[in-house]
Amino acid sequence: MTETAIADHGLVGDLQTAALVATDGSIDWFCCPRFDSPSVFGALLDDARGGHFRISPVGTEYRTKQMYFPDSAALITRFFTEDGVGEVIDFMPPVDSNATDNHRIARMLRCVRGAINFEVVVAPRFDYGRQAHQTNVTEHGAVFTTDELALTVHVVREPDDARLARLRVEDGDIHISLDLVAGQLRGLVLESAADGPPREIRVTEIRRLFDATVGYWRSWLARSTYRGRWREAVERSAITLKLLTYAPTGGLVAAPTMGLPEQIGGERNWDYRYSWVRDASFSVDALLRLGFVDEAARFGGWLGDRIREGAGSGASGPLNIMYRVDGSSDLTEEVLDHWSGYLGSRPVRVGNNAADQLQLDIYGEAMDSLFVADRAGIQTPHRGWTAIRGVLDWLADHWDQPEEGIWETRGGRQRFTYGRLMSWVAFDRGVRLAAAHGRPAAVDRWVLERNGIYHQIMEQGWSPARRAFVQHYHTDVLDSSLLLMPKVGFIAPRDPMWLSTLDAMDSELVTDSLVFRYDPAASPDGLRGSEGTFSLCTFTYVDALTRAGRHNDARQAFEKMLTYANHVGLYSEEIALTGEQLGNFPQAFTHLALINAAVTLDSVLERRKRFQ
Repeated sequence: MTETAIADHGLVGDLQTAALVATDGSIDWFCCPRFDSPSVFGALLDDARGGHFRISPVGTEYRTKQMYFPDSAALITRFFTEDGVGEVIDFMPPVDSNATDNHRIARMLRCVRGAINFEVVVAPRFDYGRQAHQTNVTEHGAVFTTDELALTVHVVREPDDARLARLRVEDGDIHISLDLVAGQLRGLVLESAADGPPREIRVTEIRRLFDATVGYWRSWLARSTYRGRWREAVERSAITLKLLTYAPTGGLVAAPTMGLPEQIGGERNWDYRYSWVRDASFSVDALLRLGFVDEAARFGGWLGDRIREGAGSGASGPLNIMYRVDGSSDLTEEVLDHWSGYLGSRPVRVGNNAADQLQLDIYGEAMDSLFVADRAGIQTPHRGWTAIRGVLDWLADHWDQPEEGIWETRGGRQRFTYGRLMSWVAFDRGVRLAAAHGRPAAVDRWVLERNGIYHQIMEQGWSPARRAFVQHYHTDVLDSSLLLMPKVGFIAPRDPMWLSTLDAMDSELVTDSLVFRYDPAASPDGLRGSEGTFSLCTFTYVDALTRAGRHNDARQAFEKMLTYANHVGLYSEEIALTGEQLGNFPQAFTHLALINAAVTLDSVLERRKRFQ
């Protein structure tokens, strides 16, 4: 069990798929041709059988450091040896919004000082390691082929380089040795669906490709309007969200990975390579707050498509909670029995059966994002409004029933307070949109349902014994999803009932600024084991503290949370007791919440500074 730690990775991508590069120079995770396609390199989940693309110095000990090329998604892994300093620069040239099977991972090898002998090992394991491949070596590289996919390795070199006599094939994998001295740059380009056999790529060509890729990211990031205190963390989060976007549809995957555990050795190992309605909804608000109007419009368009397509409504309502990146909804879950899992954490799941759960909160999140977009000038067309009316009319008939809840637990349906809260948001935003634009709608009924939900939450979602709002109507368990109550406008942020709830969460769910979702021991969720603190909830806690006027507490919690980022500013889903990052990585939801918390807190601190 030698898998590299989750946090010891950086992310590169081309807006249709992505790869994780470890600090030792190994690509440990890559799915092709899409985020939700089978893996080609999967050493992150099984170092022995998953496959990898490793580059590292050979014959000497070395230390490594990793960083992003400033304001970009190009990743630099540096190696420090007794004989010299070398680096691998990884990037994926962005592809346009048209879906394609052609993707490139460029790996530039450079000797900075002295001399470096790099060893390259390309060991793909197609279809999660279930499909054998053939290897064909040529003068300019190699081709790995299966019945469904081919990967071509092109060699980067100069005309006067000797032929690659030091290339060998072992069990279908290729091994290459490259000796470089200070100033030399060579490399490899891994390409799917290449047009023709391997070709020799000149150094000038890969440099141009690198410059174009960095230029793309810098041009995109320059559109950000954020100039606050935590600009570096916010901009890295924005780039991460962009990397997790499937450009052809505008959908946002929750994470590029699957099967990473919420507890080492536990069974909470989900597949997150899909587009959640909830994540996409929150992304609209976060990106608009940074000035990325086009991206917010794309996410809004993705949501609108899902709403229009769901007009017929199935068992889970007009909307599924998640979709594949192309908008389809077949996410049948299976287990990869032949993989050991990250540090022995099994089962390793592909697909996600939670897709069919009834989670009523998604309707409020979707409507809130459309409302926020509308205020930014991104209006809903007639067909979209007609679909929205159908969704809200369905919700009026169905909101008052048990459901599975936001956390996708598998312990049975309950009357979750958060689901009711977001149903209130759905009707509230629908009423506001209808009034703002004079749109036809069953406004009287929507107002009636909105008011009924409000009274129900105040009467049944409030626990006099706990002096707090609770997870569902038949428990005293607290739930940090309710930290959004003041943000969505359900309750005033300094209402005594809310301040009392915040105090209760402080004492039970918060540990030195880190926040648990809920207590699984007190609220059985159908799964064995425990989990770490949930990073999304920690950043949401910062937002709630800020709105409650606890600005110093909010800033301290935010600054502490920044120390849990990995070496290049990325966050997974959870933080373990040891401070280790757990769960799928990097997680879009966490980076969305970081942006929202930073913008909210920074705005308040700026106002305070002006009046001092």
